[in-house]
Amino acid sequence: MSQLEESFLTHLFELRDRLIRALLAVGIVFICLFPWAKELYTVLAQPLLDKLPKGGQMIATDVVGVFLVPMKVTMMAAFLIALPYVLYQVWAFVAPGLYKHEKRLALPLVTASVFLFFSGMAFAYFLVFPTVFGFMAGIAPEGVAWMTDIDKYLSFVLSTFVAFGVTFEVPVIVIVLVHMGVVTIPKLKEWRPYVVVGAFVIGAIFTPPDVVSQIMLAVPLCLLYELGILLSRFVTVSPRVESAPVTEPEPPAATEAPVVPASDWSPMSDAEMDKAIADLGPPKDSGKPG
Repeated sequence: MSQLEESFLTHLFELRDRLIRALLAVGIVFICLFPWAKELYTVLAQPLLDKLPKGGQMIATDVVGVFLVPMKVTMMAAFLIALPYVLYQVWAFVAPGLYKHEKRLALPLVTASVFLFFSGMAFAYFLVFPTVFGFMAGIAPEGVAWMTDIDKYLSFVLSTFVAFGVTFEVPVIVIVLVHMGVVTIPKLKEWRPYVVVGAFVIGAIFTPPDVVSQIMLAVPLCLLYELGILLSRFVTVSPRVESAPVTEPEPPAATEAPVVPASDWSPMSDAEMDKAIADLGPPKDSGKPG
């Protein structure tokens, strides 16, 4: 077996071990949280339960939904709790292949990314959900029982968490792009009008079809974009190696006889012409009889 194959297998075995450790950590936390699965779902559904009309409640249309949905919530909570250890395993696998300056930048960025993602989830849970659910309860027609299925509610919550979590990653994305030299700060400032339009488009796609939730996603996205531009001023741009242009060699110039300038030439006088003819000597005899 060659040295390259041994190195590849070594990295493959290490990746397997890291994945097993991460999965075991999530599994252990899940087992510890399992007895409180129903309470965890109640906490997740509390923003909607507080806004339901008097006597309103959530429903389960699936036979096993009352069991599976709390299990999904518990698994999600276990992953979030074990996320620091999971990220440590990822870092331990990737770090040996990074340069020293890359390590100095990668660790703060990963930490900031996790913090911002959790901040986006908290923003959605404590501010967006009560506002959106209160708006929905206020516009419900008279005589309509406003209730939802627990599985559909979980899907809505997860998609909203992901949308706001990724939105709060905008400063990190902007900093990385500036550091890599992909884009400059003046170019980011030129893109502001397009970012504003794109923020409202993203808000219309990933939020419920109401103006309130769209604005609550678009406005933080624009503000975080400006924050990314502000923080990018303190980031050094990594040098980019550019290949020198290939120039074809010029063909060698043909050797030419020197040209005497016209100003240096003058016609010979009669005396000089007679002297030149005399120097040539008398014409030789051709050998033929006269």
